[in-house]
Amino acid sequence: MCRALLGAAPAPEPPIVRVRLVTGAGPIVLALDMRRAPKTSANFLAYVDDGRLDGTFFYRASRRKTAPGSGFVQGGIGTDSHRMLDRLPLEPTNLTGIKHLDATVSMARYDRTDSGTGNFSIMLGPNPSLDARPGWPGYAAFAHVIAGMDVVKRMLAVPTRPGGDGAFKGQMMARPIPILRAIRLDGVAKPSGRLKVWLMLRRVG
Repeated sequence: MCRALLGAAPAPEPPIVRVRLVTGAGPIVLALDMRRAPKTSANFLAYVDDGRLDGTFFYRASRRKTAPGSGFVQGGIGTDSHRMLDRLPLEPTNLTGIKHLDATVSMARYDRTDSGTGNFSIMLGPNPSLDARPGWPGYAAFAHVIAGMDVVKRMLAVPTRPGGDGAFKGQMMARPIPILRAIRLDGVAKPSGRLKVWLMLRRVG
């Protein structure tokens, strides 16, 4: 009997899924670790497969004062609630084994531990303070940049505004860099099926 008639389960994701980010500064290719960080990687892919990252921005350049060429850049949906999917339970580094090293991609979150959505950071140089340790849950590293670190380095060097609140003070890019499109390169797209409210509002406007 035909597998389609039997309602065959969708094929599992490959252990590594690549995603290309087409940005205003150049292309970046990420390799998502579906084996070690399956929940965080699947969440990121949901944003990619839905087109929720298309038309967003890299908006933060966090440079170390003692080593300006190191730190991280951050991008994604920002505070756009219309693009947001459900908040994500944390997959800490002490469970995944993926540390915050150079070129590591990590899911950003709010103060509450299980609050990741569609924002992410790319490391330039190691950032061990973001790893889990006793009394500190850290952040969820889930991927690595495999092409385009030259683009990430240029992003870190862009001018930033003096203002901002809390940890963001002095780190917000004066001119955010657009993410024109996020493209899955491996596996089969699995859209969430959720309403694309930001597109509906754009048509109304």
